Amino acid sequence: MTSLRMTLPLAVATAAVMFSTTALAEDWPQWRGTDRTDRSKETGLIQSIPSGGPKLAWTNRDVGLGYSGYVISKGSLYTMGLRNGSEHLIAISVKDGKERWATKVGDRYKNGWGDGPRTTPTVADNQVFAMGGNGDLVAANVSDGKVQWKASMTKLGGKRPNWGYCESVLVDGSMVLCTPGGRNGTMAALNRKNGKLIWQSKNWTDEAQYSSIVPATMYGKKVYVQLTQKSVAGIDAKDGSVAWRSAWQGRTAVIPTPIVQGNEVYIASGYGVGCKKVRVKSDFSVEDVWVNKVMKNHHGGVILHDGHLYGYSDGGGWVCQSWDTGEEVWGEKRQLRKGAIYYADGHFYCLEESSGKVTLIEANTKGWTPKGTFRIAEQTNQRAPKGKIWTHPVVSNGKLYLRDQELLFCYDVKK
Repeated sequence: MTSLRMTLPLAVATAAVMFSTTALAEDWPQWRGTDRTDRSKETGLIQSIPSGGPKLAWTNRDVGLGYSGYVISKGSLYTMGLRNGSEHLIAISVKDGKERWATKVGDRYKNGWGDGPRTTPTVADNQVFAMGGNGDLVAANVSDGKVQWKASMTKLGGKRPNWGYCESVLVDGSMVLCTPGGRNGTMAALNRKNGKLIWQSKNWTDEAQYSSIVPATMYGKKVYVQLTQKSVAGIDAKDGSVAWRSAWQGRTAVIPTPIVQGNEVYIASGYGVGCKKVRVKSDFSVEDVWVNKVMKNHHGGVILHDGHLYGYSDGGGWVCQSWDTGEEVWGEKRQLRKGAIYYADGHFYCLEESSGKVTLIEANTKGWTPKGTFRIAEQTNQRAPKGKIWTHPVVSNGKLYLRDQELLFCYDVKK
């Protein structure tokens, strides 16, 4: 009995330690993750790149052409690709990289920088939503890809942007939120079950750009935040009316997704424009907190982590920027050229768009602290001459996913 009394507390304590140190894994069901911050909650990942790079678990060489990202849910990866003149939504097994099904979304989108789809699918429960480069939106079964309904951004009054529709739709409760742009309203809410229009933001009619919607709650009001070339706005979730709006002087293409924290919103654009942070007041008037050109982010994304913003700034290199003041904390121009950024387990995965080189750096305010580098296993020979490796990295359930057109790579990045 004495032995048992001594053993039980020890066993409980050991179990508690084991539980507390267990690695956390998660699915990645939509663009920039569950909360659209591009910050993974996973733990137990490698803290440096091993010699020769992480282990390549599998390669799929037939996900089609295009720049679409990928989402992971319940053992399947969903992405999009151009095959035989049509754009498809494709489901892949994360276990071995084998295709489970493929469903046509729409006709081929043609562009000198590379044909094919640009958007990332969105998974919600038993549905997956995907939009093609021409603005064709489908809702499909996750199990077999059977299409439940279709919608069209152009039929909602939108005009296809110069580089195609790139938005990854937002699913919120019973609604699917999208950005057709144009005379009928910049943003639209569709019924998730049948695709029918619920509302459209008739008093906000900016043309669509390439950003994606972020949900937020401000002073008890649910709003959807979106960025165009002319403005950033918060749209009332109930009826599509404009809750607040702030002017923006975007040029050519406005791409990065807004970042929302409380009642403050950060936006950035390339082509020499820069960035700003706005504050929404309790009466839903808006003021600029600061505006500068520290972060001129083109399309690689910006991530807010521990009160600082990280990303690639055209002309400035990789930058750490203060959320509070907008000032540059550190910058690095030489070690890695332009690309996309992703956060997981205390580190940033920085992907160089021209070479496929991935560098792991510590997520800190001290400076560029590399923890190893490697290159994707191979590059496509089907990419358009002006195109680059523009699909963003994603880590899910201990696996790092990278893509170059029809080539999809899965790496093991668990400790």
